Amino acid sequence: MSTLRLVLVPGIITAAVTLLRLVGELNHWSRTFFNPDPGGGLAIVGIAWLVPIFGVYFAMKQSSGQVGSGWRTVGFAALALAAFAAVSFAGPAVMGLDPNQPTLAAFGFLVVASLIALGIAYYGSGALGRVLIAYGLAARIPVILVMLLAILGNWGTHYDVLPPGAPEMGVWTKWLLIGVVPQLTLWMAFTVAVGAMFGGLALVVAERRQTAVRPA
Repeated sequence: MSTLRLVLVPGIITAAVTLLRLVGELNHWSRTFFNPDPGGGLAIVGIAWLVPIFGVYFAMKQSSGQVGSGWRTVGFAALALAAFAAVSFAGPAVMGLDPNQPTLAAFGFLVVASLIALGIAYYGSGALGRVLIAYGLAARIPVILVMLLAILGNWGTHYDVLPPGAPEMGVWTKWLLIGVVPQLTLWMAFTVAVGAMFGGLALVVAERRQTAVRPA
């Protein structure tokens, strides 16, 4: 299947969840489902929960030898997550930065860690990684646009509120720092690494089943 065809329906579903999340926060629906706090507070309605599901879906759609070894995919995804943790947490600690205080230096480590993790996960997952990149862009570009509108309108949703301790900033700087850059680095890395992890595990199960039914 072409990448466009493969990500079209998941992209539409993801955009619909984004809009539902926005409507829920604007109307002050249950915070359990639509948390407006910075970062979203693990609200039940959110597109991050779709990544494992679509990771498995994409892997199964490409399971005819295009993706490669399931364990290879899982291994590189795990390495990507470990590299992200090492750079994003150890880096600020070595520099003596306060983990509870958002700073530009800590933000820089987060961006670098995300790009490293993204590269590792993409390299190790072959065709699955390319599809996850496409899906990540389809999922995150609408969020970037929603965040711009939310910031311009000061809607008071998790799409436009600053984390505690962050300094006040102009509209475009705010959009760049909490919208554009995180969506295209941190959340793209999350999409590819976590999607590859679950997709790789699904491939491992599929490969074992194929081995079990293969005639002697």
